[in-house]
Amino acid sequence: MIKYLTGAVVLILILALGMVGSLKVGAQELEISAESAILMDRESGRVLWEKDAHRALPMASVTKIMTALLALELGERRESVVISREAAHTGGSSIWLEAGEIKTLEELLYGLMLCSGNDAAVAIAEQLAGTVENFALLMNWRARQLGAVNSSFINPHGLPDERHYSTAYDLALISCQALKNPLFRDIISTDCWVITCPHNDEGRFLNNQNRLLKLYPGGDGIKTGWTKKAGSCFAGSATKSNWQLVTVVLDAPRMWEDTISLLDYGYRTYTREKIISAGQVLAYVPTDYKSGYIQAVAEKDFYLPLRPGEGEGLQYKWRLIDLHRPSSGGRLGKVEIYLDGLLLGSVQLKAGLNIKTQSFWSQFVRLSLRLLGG
Repeated sequence: MIKYLTGAVVLILILALGMVGSLKVGAQELEISAESAILMDRESGRVLWEKDAHRALPMASVTKIMTALLALELGERRESVVISREAAHTGGSSIWLEAGEIKTLEELLYGLMLCSGNDAAVAIAEQLAGTVENFALLMNWRARQLGAVNSSFINPHGLPDERHYSTAYDLALISCQALKNPLFRDIISTDCWVITCPHNDEGRFLNNQNRLLKLYPGGDGIKTGWTKKAGSCFAGSATKSNWQLVTVVLDAPRMWEDTISLLDYGYRTYTREKIISAGQVLAYVPTDYKSGYIQAVAEKDFYLPLRPGEGEGLQYKWRLIDLHRPSSGGRLGKVEIYLDGLLLGSVQLKAGLNIKTQSFWSQFVRLSLRLLGG
């Protein structure tokens, strides 16, 4: 059942999980117009389908997902931002910001993600890092943290630059992280938002350019992009029955059709299944010689998308800390879940109940007393 154990401690395992087989996800299963594409389970990061997903390509305004992620992680939604001349005169798509205008970071985020404002992107970058160049350093640093190692960010908006590129896989990783933020989810799923305007009391109306919100049941994100060099690009997401899938298509002539085909494939082919339950006792771990055992309890639920018939293949590796008399409720380590050698997730283990063992002589005396009526 459990294929891998690590550490010097022998576990008495009681983990009762179905084994899952691997699936080689190949481009032949779907007809996708995009040069590069991916379908990913947001929660586990499992890749459900891919086509040349690690190929470096320009990604146009899909770049702005990383810009928004950093703004939400490093900034305050209500902080005031003074729009610089450089930001106001940024080329390409715009929300028509004016030099000297004051906006909240939240307003800029809506302009960034709903209307793809390049001026909003530069204003955010300057607010958080002083310059676009410094902000690009932050973008690359955060990308590496997330495992997006084949990306190079030069600017916060995605206007063409030979040194500015990413991959469908990297953008999916970045999108999955951004989707953990409640404000980010609210922004990208908003149909229309109004922000202040210096010369119009009614304000600026920001209409979401993401047609997936209306085209696909459960569609809830994320960001469009287009330049002549990059072609049509899109990172999308949808949620059905609390199960969110993420897609990325780069240089996709049939961007919307590709995205819908990928989402349909995911929800049709896979089922989201609970592999581990929060509070589940996964093992009894010896604490030291002859003193007893302690329960290793899962701290959270863990789900995976599985295909019908996948019954063999999941592997569990145990990473345990020093188990010399751990206290109830303390950390014991974690169990890692693998498929085909790929780490799909991990669950922290905490100490549960201590279970004391008795020596043979102690058990013999207790049994004798019962038999004698003592």
